[in-house]
Amino acid sequence: MPIITIREALRQAMDEEMARDEDVLLMGEEVAQYNGAYKVSQGLLDKYGPERVIDTPISEGGFTGIGIGAALAGLRVIIEWMTFNFSLQAVDQVISNAAKMRYMSGGQLKVPVVFRGPNGPAEYLASQHSQALQALYSHFPGLKVVCPSTPRDAKGLLKTAIRDDNPVIFLEAEMMYQLKGEVPDGEILIPFGSAKKSREGRDVTIIGFSKPMIAVLPAAEQLVKEGIEPEIIDLRTIRPLDEKTIYGSVRKTNRCVIVDEAWPFASVGSQIAWLVSKNCFDHLDAPIELVSSEDVPMPYNHKLELAAQPSAPKIVEAVKKVLYKD
Repeated sequence: MPIITIREALRQAMDEEMARDEDVLLMGEEVAQYNGAYKVSQGLLDKYGPERVIDTPISEGGFTGIGIGAALAGLRVIIEWMTFNFSLQAVDQVISNAAKMRYMSGGQLKVPVVFRGPNGPAEYLASQHSQALQALYSHFPGLKVVCPSTPRDAKGLLKTAIRDDNPVIFLEAEMMYQLKGEVPDGEILIPFGSAKKSREGRDVTIIGFSKPMIAVLPAAEQLVKEGIEPEIIDLRTIRPLDEKTIYGSVRKTNRCVIVDEAWPFASVGSQIAWLVSKNCFDHLDAPIELVSSEDVPMPYNHKLELAAQPSAPKIVEAVKKVLYKD
């Protein structure tokens, strides 16, 4: 089975969908002649031309609005934001138009548009460019929110997103573009709302998504060495959320740790903690623990930057806390 990076998996997904459907187009800053800020769109301009791979001005509100209009007119549009931090310039277009139009038209209008790009903290980007914005976009009905953590999932979920008739927020992570993994040849379509059980366990359920999974897996290895068997749930999508898999796991292990690299207040992790508390209360043998970023703007100093984010040691500590081993 081929081993490729998340960057290559995303490119394959767009390439295959553009070859399959001539109505699919990509637009954003530097996606064409520069091959994308993170080289995800490398080679697509040469293959599909400037009418389908479109460089835009530095105006997120402008080209996001154009993309939504093109989707309403019948095209399937992929909008690349150089970073989700810049998506804040376009948030009114996404929320007031893309998310609402199908509902307001009584289902007569479709909005097949994918908003993709890196989300969350990377390195040395300080407070304005290190924001994890999944809670913002998950808040609004009408948006689907996707958060892959492996190359296979990135490819399969992006292909599903491009074919969806609803607007999709597709959260990538700058620190994961070079992550490698197995991606089988041939068609891969991963349905939304289907979490992945990355590891079977009996002692505690660890729930995460996107970049924090890089910390969850080594934390699990450390826990196993200490005789603790964690079960790991990779959500893959936030909207829709696979509540059935979450509750089934927690009812088996009776303990839950949630990992979310956003700030803790009103976060996706906080919402999941409430859902688990509400639906699994009689099965819980300990309070739920949330491992999140510290509730401060991201420091520029690298040691402080790392200290502010979720990490394997913090996850191990949280697991031991719910097991009363601290």
